[in-house]
Amino acid sequence: MPLPTPEQIWYQRHPLGLSLIPLGWLYCAVAGLRAHAYRRGWLAQARLDVPVILVGNLTVGGTGKTPLVLWLVTFLRQRGHRPGIVSRGYRAAATTAAADPVPVAADGDPAWYGDEPLLLARRSGVPVVVGRDRVAAARLLVRAFGCDCVVGDDGLQHYRLGRALEILLIDGQRELGNRRCLPAGPLREPPRRLHQAQLVLRNGLGDNTWPGLRVQPGAAVRLRDDCTRPLAAFAGRRVTAVAGIGHPERFFALLRGQGLAIDARTYPDHHPFALAECARWPPGPVLMTEKDAVKLRALLATAVGADLVAADLWYLPIAVVPEAGFVTRLEAALTRLQTDYPRFVPDPAARVGPSPRLPAASGPEVDDVAP
Repeated sequence: MPLPTPEQIWYQRHPLGLSLIPLGWLYCAVAGLRAHAYRRGWLAQARLDVPVILVGNLTVGGTGKTPLVLWLVTFLRQRGHRPGIVSRGYRAAATTAAADPVPVAADGDPAWYGDEPLLLARRSGVPVVVGRDRVAAARLLVRAFGCDCVVGDDGLQHYRLGRALEILLIDGQRELGNRRCLPAGPLREPPRRLHQAQLVLRNGLGDNTWPGLRVQPGAAVRLRDDCTRPLAAFAGRRVTAVAGIGHPERFFALLRGQGLAIDARTYPDHHPFALAECARWPPGPVLMTEKDAVKLRALLATAVGADLVAADLWYLPIAVVPEAGFVTRLEAALTRLQTDYPRFVPDPAARVGPSPRLPAASGPEVDDVAP
C-alpha cells in the first residue's frame, strides 16, 4: 500500500495524520516560542528606516502570494512610492554561492536567481533582491536603489526582519486544512497567528471575516514568439495543462472554469524541467503557469532540439484584484505608516499610471493552435 501524500494527510484527514499530532504540537510550540521571543525583544529584530510590508501565509504550498506582491507594488507605485521586493530565492544558486544579497536581472537565469524572483523582476518594474539574509537584502534595496518601502515576498516567519505591516493570504478553498502544524498538518505556525496580522486576504470569494481576491486570467502567450491567444481559442482542442506550483489544482480549475478540457500534468513546486520530459507531452497545445514558463523559456533557449518542443508551448499570465474592502483597509494602514516613517511619503513625480493590462489576443490566426 503506497504511503499517503501530504495533501491527503493535511487536507483529506487521512488517519495517518493522527499519529503525527504529537510532532505537530512540538512544532507549534517551538514556532510560538520563537515568535514570542522576538516580540518580547529576547531575540534581536532589525528595523529599517522605511516600512517593511510582508506578504505571507501560514500554510506550506501556494496561496497566490506572487500575484498579490505584483498587485501590491503596482498599488504602491500608483500612490507615488518607490517599492522594492526582497525574496529568499528558493533553490536559487545565488543564495548559496553568494554570501551577500544579489539584485535580480530581469534577463537572468532562473537557476541562479530562482523562478519566482525572476518572474517578479520581469513583471513588477521595481528592483528585486534575493539573499539568504533578508535583512541585508532589504537594506540593499534602500541603500542602492533608494526604495522608500520594502515588500517581502513570503518571509512571514523570518522574524529577524522587522515589519511594519503584515498581509496574510489564506487559501479560499483549502483554508488551514486540518489546522495542525507540520508534519501533522500544513501550518508553519499555530492557527492563532492568523489573528495577529494587520490585514488578512482570502484567495477566492470573501466572507464576513475576510475580504476576497479575484483572479483575472490574461491571454495565453506562446513561448517561442510571444504570440498571444484568448483562452477561448483552445476550446474544443486537446490541451495539456502543466503546473509545477504549490497548489496546481487551482491552475487546473481556472482553465476548466474557462471552458477548457485539459489533460492535467502535476509537477512539484519549483520543478526543474528537462527537455526529455517536455518531449513526452502529448501533441497539441501545452498550457502552463507563468512561473513554469520562466524555467521553460531558459531551457528552450539553450537546449539542442528545443525548437521542435517549443512549437506549441503557451503560458497563462494572471493578475489578481482584491475586493474594495481590503483596498480601503490597506490605504488606511499605509497612511498611518507615514507618521512613523518620515521617508515613506508619496512623491507625485514617482507616481505611475493604472496597472498595465494583461496581454490581449494578437498575432496570427487561431488555427495556429490546432492539434
